[in-house]
Amino acid sequence: MFIAKELRQQNIVEYLLYMWQVEDTIRAFDCSLSRIRREYVERFDYNDEQKEDEIDWFGNLIKMMNEEGCREKGHLQINKVTLQLLSELHQQLLSSPKFPFYNAAYYKVLPFIVELRNRGANKEENEIETCMNTLYGVMMLRLQKKEISPSTQHAVKEITTFLGLLSDYYKKDKEEPLEF
Repeated sequence: MFIAKELRQQNIVEYLLYMWQVEDTIRAFDCSLSRIRREYVERFDYNDEQKEDEIDWFGNLIKMMNEEGCREKGHLQINKVTLQLLSELHQQLLSSPKFPFYNAAYYKVLPFIVELRNRGANKEENEIETCMNTLYGVMMLRLQKKEISPSTQHAVKEITTFLGLLSDYYKKDKEEPLEF
């Protein structure tokens, strides 16, 4: 909860990746709040009040996952909405002549997006979702200490830069709405 709050304010892309990881963490503990408390939250250097806040947060997420049918796979509606907001901002930035730097970054990363979509199972996902899924997948591979090819590393570097730019625009838009 504490990490999520900070990330949401600072970098919406990192926040979303973190929330996807939280969903998977909850699944890894079989959506059991008592296990999450005992085996996960207790390891954090939090005081008792912070631990209780964290447990409440996980409890609410578990309840939402159960209600929304994403106990086994998929994403919470709150995370889907965040992804949709990013995608909408992406489209607004692309369609406006006021953001040539963003357009240049997009066209630099577009070949990677096309290649990833052609290799992926879900060809219906939007471009931002493709980028996010790629970053999350590579993050999972790194956690498993699996090898990542140089070409994938290069693509991830470019996608990270592009999504960082989108995240910066998202933050600016929240602070003072952008004029398209």
